Amino acid sequence: MIANAKKIADGVYWVGALDWDTREFHGYTLHGSTYNCYLVFGDDKTALIDNVYPGFFPELWARIEDAFAQEGKDEIKIDVMIQNHIEMDHSGSLPDIVEKFPDIEIYCTQIAIPGLKNHWPSLVNKEMNPIKTGDTLDLGGKSFTFINAPMLHWPDSNFTLYNEEGILFSNDAFGQHICSGERYDYELDPKAVENVAKKYFANLITLSSPLVVSKVKEMADAGYLDKVKMIAPCHGVIWTKPQTIIDLYAKWATADCEDKITVIYDTMHHSTQKLAHEIAEGIISEGVKVKMCFLKEDDESDVVTEVLDSKAIALGVPTMMNNPYPNVGKIIYYFNCLSFANAGKKKKAAVFSSKGWGGGAINRLTSDLENAGFDVLEDDALDVHYVPDEKALEQAYELGKKLAKAIKED
Repeated sequence: MIANAKKIADGVYWVGALDWDTREFHGYTLHGSTYNCYLVFGDDKTALIDNVYPGFFPELWARIEDAFAQEGKDEIKIDVMIQNHIEMDHSGSLPDIVEKFPDIEIYCTQIAIPGLKNHWPSLVNKEMNPIKTGDTLDLGGKSFTFINAPMLHWPDSNFTLYNEEGILFSNDAFGQHICSGERYDYELDPKAVENVAKKYFANLITLSSPLVVSKVKEMADAGYLDKVKMIAPCHGVIWTKPQTIIDLYAKWATADCEDKITVIYDTMHHSTQKLAHEIAEGIISEGVKVKMCFLKEDDESDVVTEVLDSKAIALGVPTMMNNPYPNVGKIIYYFNCLSFANAGKKKKAAVFSSKGWGGGAINRLTSDLENAGFDVLEDDALDVHYVPDEKALEQAYELGKKLAKAIKED
């Protein structure tokens, strides 16, 4: 295979892989991704920071060969492997690297060691060097400082700061699932990059929002952030203006939301759909932005992305056999996984349903949302028999208005 490395600084190369074809990752939809890894040439040693998903090693190796050629080196020799994270999209080619370089020194967090050996049995007897925050590594003229970053987004996660050039190799933090030939943020539309970064945060980082805030403060207090001139994550483009994504993470992690409500709904015979549309009209009448998410068509990963920067949601589905329409179960489980309450104060919520018998969906939806960390307006739930008449539609409109007023007054 022929593939080229991209020089991003003196003696530093992007040597990752482009996954043009993946459409699902970590349970959410996307349109391709990158597995970024980086080769750093020191005077004495050469280090590879992270690697690629199983099956992509030929592409990684082709770029490594090109990087060595660009450096004018005839012999390919990698002395150090820095494994910032154990998931397979970051460690999938570690056995191939060790096979080519049996004496390579592997550096990772203490908790990553058993994880890597569990993932890759061929490495069970391979010595690995545990790293903790503040530890350093000198390649000769180039040095790294390690910053453990547990739960950003796994317990084993680590950041590696290249001191001389101020490049923060941040692994999964600050990433985006973008697949393109461009390597830098300024080469793509800024709003498009922000949108995919938001989706990435919503689906992967929301649960760890308090840790985002504390880690950024910790790095600032230690003087690390003052050194950072570039953030090179393991997915997507490299941030040449790192404060852009740092500020966005601070906003999302603290639930600094605009006046926006996401209406999430499904329907069997259009009754709940009619209620949802009228609720939206009530929200709009108060000058509040509304986003509609139709569960029959919209993917859950897109729904939670809208919820991330919303102050409230309205959730409605039909009642089926005295319970919520089963299709709502996936988004409820997703809310439980992400725990939006961790991103600051609780988001408000209203629930609505259409029923044919005695009902039951409203109580279950209310309980489920409260358990997921939402502040539900219980006294304002809307439960309609069969097809909503004009009175029911008026109630839906007023529910939208009330929810909109509640977020403006909060």
